[in-house]
Amino acid sequence: MAINTLEYAKIFQTQLDLAAERDALTGWMEANAGQVQYSGGNEVKIPKMTVQGLGNYDRDKGYAQGAVTLSYETMTMTQDRGRKFQLDSMDVDETNFVTAAGAVMGEFQRTKVVPEIDAYRLSAIATKAMNGKHADEMVEYGYEAKADPSALAVLRHFKTGVAKIRARGYNGALVAHIDDLVLMELELELAGRLQNITWSQGGINTTVPAIDGVALIATPSNRLYTAITIYDGKTEGQTDGGYIKGSTAKSINFEIMPSDTPIAVSKQDKMRIFDPNTNQTADAWAMDYRRYHDLWVKDNAVDSIYVSIKEAKA
Repeated sequence: MAINTLEYAKIFQTQLDLAAERDALTGWMEANAGQVQYSGGNEVKIPKMTVQGLGNYDRDKGYAQGAVTLSYETMTMTQDRGRKFQLDSMDVDETNFVTAAGAVMGEFQRTKVVPEIDAYRLSAIATKAMNGKHADEMVEYGYEAKADPSALAVLRHFKTGVAKIRARGYNGALVAHIDDLVLMELELELAGRLQNITWSQGGINTTVPAIDGVALIATPSNRLYTAITIYDGKTEGQTDGGYIKGSTAKSINFEIMPSDTPIAVSKQDKMRIFDPNTNQTADAWAMDYRRYHDLWVKDNAVDSIYVSIKEAKA
């Protein structure tokens, strides 16, 4: 019986794409890419719309004519990442390939792919805020979170960030990625008085804590850096792949932003599977995994991001 590796690849590609959106703590950002056009490769087309404002109504001439401009801007996903895995034919045959490969790829994506995507997106957002026109107002440096119930220290810093976003005219839903330990200090301050709200990501509803309706996404500290260094997987010292904290990067307490500010795209491009009879390098099943991803913030939305950083400004 012929081995349909193409069907295997389609199944894995679909499932891994869904898992990437659901497992990534930043997966909610992909909902903002609903109108983005993608037809393969590393390019996407992002819609840009402009409309004119209100005009006076004339009882004789009626409505003032308005104009709508819709165009698409082609953007290139800068993150082109991949890995090849092999499963020896002595350990895996056609009957248990799907199970074994599913376990390998699931573990790889959960422990390696998803953390890197999260870290890249959050560092990119921080960098945009730090380089924004209003960085002096929207980026806080040198705050080490410590619980102080008498002063509500963490809460005061957090609500200051929310207030600054609101003062800039952003009145919609806000989301915060907050360091696990900072969230713990905040919980100690509020002693169980945090709200709970329903949070939807990748079609799954969960419950997350919130302050004044701002969803708090607990995020590991190793995904909250202002910059990361990405290993190429080939160079000496980088063969493990993945990422590390950037050499000049700082650690983030929390990032607050409107839920519609970041636009994230993550696509697995044509996963390939070769059976042992086709694989030219080894008597093994071979799996080629390749993922494109990136994040964008529209220029007029950069000032909607507030970032609190632990270290002092250089």
